[in-house]
Amino acid sequence: MKQVPIVSHPVYEAVLPNGHRFPMRKYGRLAEVVAEKGLASNGFVKPKEASAELIAMAHDRAYVDRVFACSVPREIERRIGLPVTESVVRRARVSAAGTLLAARLALQHGLAGSTAGGSHHGQRETGAGFCVFNDVAIAAKALHAEGAFQHALIVDLDVHQGDGTADCLRDEPDLFTFSMHAEKNYPVRKIPSDLDIGLPDSLEDDAYLEALRAHLPRLLDAVEPDLVFFNAGVDPHREDKLGRLALSDEGLRRRDDYVIEQARSRRIPLVAVIGGGYSMDIEALARRHAIVFEAMAAWSEKE
Repeated sequence: MKQVPIVSHPVYEAVLPNGHRFPMRKYGRLAEVVAEKGLASNGFVKPKEASAELIAMAHDRAYVDRVFACSVPREIERRIGLPVTESVVRRARVSAAGTLLAARLALQHGLAGSTAGGSHHGQRETGAGFCVFNDVAIAAKALHAEGAFQHALIVDLDVHQGDGTADCLRDEPDLFTFSMHAEKNYPVRKIPSDLDIGLPDSLEDDAYLEALRAHLPRLLDAVEPDLVFFNAGVDPHREDKLGRLALSDEGLRRRDDYVIEQARSRRIPLVAVIGGGYSMDIEALARRHAIVFEAMAAWSEKE
């Protein structure tokens, strides 16, 4: 059985204070679920820690240095919503390196993913919204700078608008940002992507897929990307506590299948990151996040 390379690391699950509202345990449980489903029978590919120089390709170096030193101002720590501790910083560095590694593997194999990533609220000069460093922006800028591809398309289907990615890539015409999200959700002040599609509250599966079908094929044909970064956030789910949409598990599966099919039918490599998902039911959340890895595995069987 052909395996889709999956990047993962135990430090994706950082240590948080007891009772913290961010469901950090989902990262460890997701890796377990992916393994249980036989999607990583060859083992996970393990990333190292991203350097300050790499991260500074997308972020202000002064901000990067403050994060590395665990000395960000209290105001920024509040914006991030996570304590900027050694464990959280290591997670952010390894997650950024993991997305870059997964992108390299996608360019080689057609499909790859990381069991973290999608920290799309990380802006050039600050973190925000549970995001310390913007892993997709870092990976896209690094690979573009070294000539690994000419054009990339970021397909961000997290329920929240990808403001940080838009900010980090605003001067990069070869790196096209597309965000389809709940219009009335966080962030209140949105930084415009190259294309933003704001959806009304409570949108269900069929209407959501109809909106996606109206935009994704024409974007792929217009941008002609050499790589697609897919933020497969599961917070559009109807049970997500921070979402405002109403997708089912089956709706998420149809969405992920469609994005992968649209890219791979054009022979465009795709790298998936997991994005947001918020629930105290860690088991249900991890299984929701596993859907994109199942979808990639199913497609790889056809290739």
